[in-house]
Amino acid sequence: MDFQQLCTFETFQQLWSHYGYGENFPDVIEQEFTRIKGITYLDHAAATLYPESLVRDYCQDITGDVYGNPHSHSPSSTLTHDTMERVRFRVLQHFNTTPEEYSVIFTSGSTAALKLVAESFPWRRQAESQAASLFCYLTDNHTSVVGMRGLTSSQGAVALPVLPRDVEGRAKAAEAPGEDAVCQTAHLFCYPAQSNFSGRKYPLGHVRGVRARRLYPACDHRGRWFVLLDAASYVACSPLDLRDCPADFIPISFYKMFGFPTGLGALLVRNDAASVLRKSYFGGGTAAAYLPGEDYYVQAANVTDRFEDGTVSFLDVIAINHGFESLHRITGNMHNIQQHTFGLARYTYMLLSSLCHGNGKPAAHVYTEGQFESSVTQGAIVNFNLMDSDGQIIGYSQVDRMANLYNIHVRTGCFCNTGACQLFLGIDGQQMRRNLQAGHVCGDGVDQVDGQPTGSVRVSFGYMSTFEDCQKFLKFVAECFVEKPVTVDHARLRKLKAAPAAPEGSGEHPSMKQTNGEVYKVGEEKPTEASLKGFGFRDSNSHGGAYTLTAIYIYPIKSCGACEVHDWPVGPQGLLYDRGWMVVNGNGVCLSQKREPRLCLVRPQVHLSSNKLLLRASGTDAVSVPLKDDAQLHPGYRVCQSRVCGDRVETVDCGDEAASWLSDFLGQTCRLIRQRPDFTREMRKKPIGAAASTSLSLVNEAQYLMINSASVALIHTLMSCRRDNREGDQLLDTQNVISRFRANLVVAGEEPFEEDNWSHLIIGSTRFVVAGQCGRCHMVGVDQETGTKTKEPLISLTAHRKGKVTFGVYLTHEPPEGSPPAASGLLSVGCPVRPEPRCA
Repeated sequence: MDFQQLCTFETFQQLWSHYGYGENFPDVIEQEFTRIKGITYLDHAAATLYPESLVRDYCQDITGDVYGNPHSHSPSSTLTHDTMERVRFRVLQHFNTTPEEYSVIFTSGSTAALKLVAESFPWRRQAESQAASLFCYLTDNHTSVVGMRGLTSSQGAVALPVLPRDVEGRAKAAEAPGEDAVCQTAHLFCYPAQSNFSGRKYPLGHVRGVRARRLYPACDHRGRWFVLLDAASYVACSPLDLRDCPADFIPISFYKMFGFPTGLGALLVRNDAASVLRKSYFGGGTAAAYLPGEDYYVQAANVTDRFEDGTVSFLDVIAINHGFESLHRITGNMHNIQQHTFGLARYTYMLLSSLCHGNGKPAAHVYTEGQFESSVTQGAIVNFNLMDSDGQIIGYSQVDRMANLYNIHVRTGCFCNTGACQLFLGIDGQQMRRNLQAGHVCGDGVDQVDGQPTGSVRVSFGYMSTFEDCQKFLKFVAECFVEKPVTVDHARLRKLKAAPAAPEGSGEHPSMKQTNGEVYKVGEEKPTEASLKGFGFRDSNSHGGAYTLTAIYIYPIKSCGACEVHDWPVGPQGLLYDRGWMVVNGNGVCLSQKREPRLCLVRPQVHLSSNKLLLRASGTDAVSVPLKDDAQLHPGYRVCQSRVCGDRVETVDCGDEAASWLSDFLGQTCRLIRQRPDFTREMRKKPIGAAASTSLSLVNEAQYLMINSASVALIHTLMSCRRDNREGDQLLDTQNVISRFRANLVVAGEEPFEEDNWSHLIIGSTRFVVAGQCGRCHMVGVDQETGTKTKEPLISLTAHRKGKVTFGVYLTHEPPEGSPPAASGLLSVGCPVRPEPRCA
């Protein structure tokens, strides 16, 4: 059975029978989630999707009734209070407990709930007669849990990180009752019910084991042990029974369960543990009595009243009721959700971890403790990195970029779980510090440092996920990252189908597979070096004719069409007037072709002699703005701020005429703004040899982008080889390919991608430093002539470069010794180009 046959619903049904919630499941999904048609949403662990009936019923509710502030006593306020109490009861009912056992404290989310515990827990400092309180947490905890130590340490508690294997691995026999009655120091143990990194489910029995001091670290330390169970990830797709798992504190976020509302969570507190929490701050509604002139305060008797400072977001609380209604109407219960989502995750894991390149090497490395044997031990999360046919990791940013092109929504990075990231990727603390020194911070796109991955890719499923989501994702991986022909490790697949549950901690590491490669038809011979020689592909030791500058392009308005020139002045920020203007939406946010492809149909022209920038587009009259302009010449033009690639830039609005023209053409409110002449934006990472002060216009990374026509020719050939794979797409000509990469300078080189190894080059009399490679985004898929989107040439580029989606190099000026940093001069088509290779 080949990969295509494995990617069928019939095969899925053979592997897992618990799919959907009845025969009408496809119809319900189509009715409730019409807005995601054409989207493959696989980021439910971050935020799940809300059904349309939830919002519709909620809007009908709040528009049909008057809900007042619950702290008042009017009829509308009483309605709010009673509705909120009903919601509290329904929350407890969902977790199989009662108001006699637990209280529900509404917060802004699970992070706020964690912070509330950290601030209120009775931490004790070290004293002669008493040990200090311990704040213990599994290393596989979310950042928001680990971050509690910032508060606990300041109050004298000792932070104790615990490896997951040590909880049971270092357990001891329980002491006789009463042996630790002398020590009343309170300790807190925090662990996730489900890892948000790998989806591993930790035993809920840890709650009783730690509280009874049978498990580590409680077995090594006397005192009163409390347990915080971080259930935010777990409860999205799994049932939680608090009678079987009586944790003291349980933080949750409702948007992970229902998708709406966001910004609302809760702390579930066991009433027996609530009395130990101590509160300093008191907001409106939390005091039974206080005196403003004296240090006199009596807290409210009710737990929820005591800890909900001010007026809670009561309209959002009302939405929770509709969340439960829609959840149960669509799915029946949480057990059904658990079975449905686990089946999708298990199927994805089995195929992804069995997927191989044509040479037999695995295409993915999946990060998991087990083999997805049971929904009791594994949640609906698959975390992995892809690998090329040489076994090298493909950076997660490259995978994310290609997924965006296919409208597949995934999550990449470390997922706010550094401990799990370190464990699975083998990154020690010293390496983490080196990564930071190299410029990598949490949440950025730096996916590798010194050849080592800094994070991974995560796909996660929700109750509305479908088999088609799995199918599209797996086919995307095979098409974009697997060297053809796609193969499957059938021995491994058979083993996964029949594998019994392995004992926890057995140490067996599942073999993983990954995909990368060149995108050709299955069974098709990939082009060889010999077959590509006619397109400029030469032996790496070949050094032939001269290099020349064959084309110069400026892009006066960022993300708009190109203006080809033959001779052009070089200014202090790059080519004169290149990316000097940009289009912003009604909120002042920069528009790019990623969101508005029709920007490429706006064709600006620079007329130096008449000091005008002309905006042209087919079917419209041209409009002009002055080239040399500032706020003093036009006091009516407002100065504003915007952002380019995270950098703050100061700009000047170019007036209503241009704004009206752009708004009419693009069909949305727009403004044209330009960078203030007196504003300087510095390049973030300056290469060795660049000017000490390298200022930028509104470009993304560097002053210039250069591509090699030999590289373009190779990409064009690769596209020709896979033309039959494309559904209805016509083969792009070479010039169209060049236009999509939107370079400033096109050089006729000798070998494809040889520019990757250049350190400097001289064009005419101007010397440049190579500042790095350009990581291509899916904007390359916009046809610059029509404004339509396609997947080429990015797929062929990704396939050939084995997932490393870079093409073209950034350049900056290298001023002659003793000269000012501001560049000047002239570039002309036909200028000789002299590259200097990087030293080995």
